Amino acid sequence: MSFSEEEIERYKRHLVLKEVGGPGQQKLKAARVLVVGAGGLGSPVLCYLAAAGVGTLGIIDADTVSLSNLQRQIIHDTDRVGMAKVKSATGAIRRINPHVKVEPFEQRLDAENALDIIARYDLVVDGSDNFDTRYLVNDACYLAKRPLVFAAVGPLDGQLTVFKAYETDADGVPNPSYRCLFPKPPAEGSIPNCSQTGVLGAVVGVMGTLAAMETLKEILGLGEVLVGRLMIYDALTPGFTMINYGRDDTSPLNGLTPTIFDLSHFARS
Repeated sequence: MSFSEEEIERYKRHLVLKEVGGPGQQKLKAARVLVVGAGGLGSPVLCYLAAAGVGTLGIIDADTVSLSNLQRQIIHDTDRVGMAKVKSATGAIRRINPHVKVEPFEQRLDAENALDIIARYDLVVDGSDNFDTRYLVNDACYLAKRPLVFAAVGPLDGQLTVFKAYETDADGVPNPSYRCLFPKPPAEGSIPNCSQTGVLGAVVGVMGTLAAMETLKEILGLGEVLVGRLMIYDALTPGFTMINYGRDDTSPLNGLTPTIFDLSHFARS
């Protein structure tokens, strides 16, 4: 895979970085990444992956840009209010890096389309803001054997981890999934959403940028990705806490006696 003179100039800071270089930049150019949600978390993820030269970015989101999004969803701007988020994000990515191919999906991810869409990509980043989608993405990535970078935010905090539950660790122990970390969703209404509690915009930027970093590490094979480790960010301390977690043997997805073999349970819910 060759680079044009313009690409060599564009990526020269990567090309001279020994951890990336030409072979690493070729991996980035060949990579296909799906980002679920073009909102607060998806914005920095998409911006940094596009700038880094990830060859193909899929974006799935059924929402439109609203004025209240702009305090944190930095991929959109005032002129894009009312526009579909995937269309707005596609335009922004092309302005950042015209060498990146964008595959927009102006729709919700659901039980009918999740496996088909996710199977087209090498890796998935979940920037969604609801538990139904998080469990759906987790289960689909496990069934499709795709790495999943997961990020979530609260008003002044955030969480980040990586799921590769279809693999085992160096000792042959199965890796955990989202269902191992969060076996059941919280009771409906027990956790207020962003519109009720608010969120400091830069917190979302921190977590989205860290999610982009984990994605790049996975593509490039750099360092240790956050499999089996949950990074918790507290903006007020400020600081990070790392929590180790393992496979839940009772998980219906990847436990000792699984009961989930497809996504039909979402269609029934």
